[in-house]
Amino acid sequence: MGSHAAVWVARERSEQERESARHDATGLPLSALPLTAQRATPGSPEASESARWDAAMNRAIEAASAVRHLTSPNPWVGCVVLSADGSTYTGATSPPGGPHAERHALADAGRTARGATLVTTLEPCDHQGRTGPCTAAIIEAGVRRVVIGVLDPDPSVSGAGVARLRAAGVEVQVGVRAAEVEHQLAAYLHHRRTGRPWVVVKLAASVDGRTAAPDGTSQWITSLPARTDAHRLRAWSDAVIVGAGTVRADDPSLTVRHWTPPGGRVWSDGTEPTAVVQPRRVVVGSAPPDARIHPCLQWDGPLGDLLDRLGAEGATQVLVEGGPAVAGKFVRAGLVDSFVVYLAPALFGGDDGAPMLSGPGAQSIEAVRGGSITAVERLGPDVRIDVAVSEPEPT
Repeated sequence: MGSHAAVWVARERSEQERESARHDATGLPLSALPLTAQRATPGSPEASESARWDAAMNRAIEAASAVRHLTSPNPWVGCVVLSADGSTYTGATSPPGGPHAERHALADAGRTARGATLVTTLEPCDHQGRTGPCTAAIIEAGVRRVVIGVLDPDPSVSGAGVARLRAAGVEVQVGVRAAEVEHQLAAYLHHRRTGRPWVVVKLAASVDGRTAAPDGTSQWITSLPARTDAHRLRAWSDAVIVGAGTVRADDPSLTVRHWTPPGGRVWSDGTEPTAVVQPRRVVVGSAPPDARIHPCLQWDGPLGDLLDRLGAEGATQVLVEGGPAVAGKFVRAGLVDSFVVYLAPALFGGDDGAPMLSGPGAQSIEAVRGGSITAVERLGPDVRIDVAVSEPEPT
């Protein structure tokens, strides 16, 4: 994105675009990926096997979602082992320092992992970090085939996991449910490719696009279900960013309170991912000494430099919560990757309420930029709309 002012408009993806996204999910056409799973003829044994992989990948995606709030800066990965006797064993990544998803699933499978198919959302690692390489555990367990959603762009992996498995005689398939996995891991993949966190701008407004009354009052425009969902966004983010004006007006705490993490046994030791790691709090400007947001990072420099710092410190996703001034600054700086907009069935009925974004916008229709509506969801009486930001057209 460029640094000029812009106004965002969204459109629903066409069927052709959705199909294209499936092909482009890992940055390459699926046909160009090494060892890509090919479509099988319906009714053939290969089609039956492919259906098992799809079902297992769905289960792996669900397992990864259950730990989304705990694993950063590591990727939130799910894994399923399909044993030769038809049994399935599921694992998900532990918090930093703990076993990865593959090791959890293999530990559950035990001896039945020999000759099995291992289905994982992300390419297994092949380097020694705080835990040993997952490729070594897979090979040692005697797994016959590994099915991968997307390749890992991290320089320490980046195809090395696939190469190590192949060299050991393990069959590898890449690209199963790639679009869904790419969407789930968007923040992690973006961080590894750019060094910066994925930036989500959260907006809550009436259907006529107002976020506060002229007297400044703004709390509880949306319902509890929408606010609970917004707290899940906080839990999924490594940092929450607001402007100093919002801190002075609302004195927010910016903690995760309304959302409870999902349960479910996803770790091989039987524990459940029910803890919440509170996000770091960042103020653009200065916060009053007695503000509830403390301790926080107070930032007065360029927003791009702020993202560089947070990315270097391991933040994979940041949530810009307000208000309209700081959100507008992120948009004009070309730093937004997606929007989450909560619309309440309410009308302010005029143009004197606070808008969703403030500051100079597009000065002509040619300057209006586009995006794609990727999801629409009812939350009680409200509606959540997810908007992906499009890359600028080359000039």
